[in-house]
Amino acid sequence: MIRRKPAEDRKADIVEALLRLADRIGPDRLTTNDIAREVGVTQAAIFRHFPTKADLWSSVGEVIAERLHLAWDQALAGRGAPQDQLRGLIAAQLRQIEACPALPAILHSRELNVDNAFLRDRFRGLLAQYQAHLVACLEDMGKEGAIRADIAAQDAAILLTSLVQGIAIRWGLGAHGFSLEAEGLRLLDLQLSLLAGKPG
Repeated sequence: MIRRKPAEDRKADIVEALLRLADRIGPDRLTTNDIAREVGVTQAAIFRHFPTKADLWSSVGEVIAERLHLAWDQALAGRGAPQDQLRGLIAAQLRQIEACPALPAILHSRELNVDNAFLRDRFRGLLAQYQAHLVACLEDMGKEGAIRADIAAQDAAILLTSLVQGIAIRWGLGAHGFSLEAEGLRLLDLQLSLLAGKPG
């Protein structure tokens, strides 16, 4: 006799399947039929656990948020030097992308963000929280003289967020042909040396 999985386990399977397929197919082209085939259930079974596709994506957004928050908290837990915390935050973000290559496409999908207000607001909040962590580190670095006094921490945080997004796009387009974390930290060091340099 085949035993059914508990509902929470099945829901987790569906979310994980969506994350895998979003990398292969793209989040905007993904259908519940694709997910059902990947999990090995009927499309009706998907809708038993998630009454609408928006509900499914909202659950995916919560899983992504939980993983990112955990990674950021771990990066900041050591309470080391501000530059070490900053490197930890950048490395944590890059590791999350390596673990879930669809992450940038999901976070920046115009279709998902337009169609799902909950998801849009959740992702905007995540970006704001991440940038706030970066700003706090950069402000502390500025107090130590590691960042030029004429550079606003908020502007530097936007640059570093863009660095992460840009290298993630290059990694994705290059079929994951290099270590995202190693390359990202190499470029972070270069960016920080520029931020610490003399004005002009």
